[in-house]
Amino acid sequence: MGVYLSTPKTEKFSEDGEGDRLRYGLSSMQGWRATMEDAHAAYPNLDSSTSFFGVYDGHGGKVVAKFCAKYLHQQVLKEEAYSVGDIGTSVQKAFFRMDEMMRGQRGWRELAVLGDKINKFSGMIEGLIWSPRGGDANGRIDDWAFEDGPHSDFSGPTSGSTACVSIIRNNQLVVANAGDSRCVISRKGQAYNLSRDHKPDLEAEKERIIKAGGFIHAGRVNGSLNLARAIGDMEFKQNKFLPVEKQIVTANPDINTVELCDDDDFIVLACDGIWDCMSSQQLVDFIHDQLKSESKLSAVCERVLDRCLAPSTVTGEGCDNMTMILVQFKKPIQSSAPAEEQSPPPEPENNGSGPE
Repeated sequence: MGVYLSTPKTEKFSEDGEGDRLRYGLSSMQGWRATMEDAHAAYPNLDSSTSFFGVYDGHGGKVVAKFCAKYLHQQVLKEEAYSVGDIGTSVQKAFFRMDEMMRGQRGWRELAVLGDKINKFSGMIEGLIWSPRGGDANGRIDDWAFEDGPHSDFSGPTSGSTACVSIIRNNQLVVANAGDSRCVISRKGQAYNLSRDHKPDLEAEKERIIKAGGFIHAGRVNGSLNLARAIGDMEFKQNKFLPVEKQIVTANPDINTVELCDDDDFIVLACDGIWDCMSSQQLVDFIHDQLKSESKLSAVCERVLDRCLAPSTVTGEGCDNMTMILVQFKKPIQSSAPAEEQSPPPEPENNGSGPE
């Protein structure tokens, strides 16, 4: 059976919600995989003027994806840059901070609690024994207190996760991505990729990997990881002579900022379990077609998952965990410039591979 079940788990976790200017629906499904390693976050009211949506696709386990779903949006809020309106810098720092927070005794304990039952119990016990009582934040703005304990030298998880997040404030959309989950916007029915899939054979990724002492074999970093950027995967981030953004694998996200306008229909965030089966334009077309008869956005997401699910595991396509968030803009967005004067998102999707 390998990594696949004999029959797929088609039960779905679905949710709908809304903010003042948008509404969203999401759905996730384990599918043929033996475990569910995706996680997500949806906060239409991250603060009074900001919405946050994130998709996290774990590999080697679920804990890093779950950690990001629990903490990444909180960390964005805590970054100093956020308080002065610099969303791009705050989200970039939050991506890097995830790796830092998962190290040491505190990181080990938090990951253990998010893991399987045995680790969860160990993490809770160690939390009672080793967590600090004084709450000394050492002057850090994000109060992630240091803990002593048997795992103080824990260098971080060997498993990892993609992270693709969208932050919407007023007419500004900021997309941050590390890995091969993807964000797409529909503008007048045309699909535009707002993120790039970070595969090892992309020229810029390949150059960094090799300079850092890694190699690519069969499209995989050091013959094992089929992503060039991710949160976690600490075994690929051990070169003490290089900054975090130049390691073999880096959590450094591409940041893309787009001015929203009246022509924008919706955005989609999804893991590669969806994009392996449908191109960006195919998905946008499918959603538009479904919205003619279905107003519940989570139901539209569920239909996408059902469409992508493979009838068998023969090809491997359509056999992955699947997670999708659909965010629809509620009403016309009053832009600061006429639509025809605005620059569009990067470029129309190119066979689902992201802008080059």
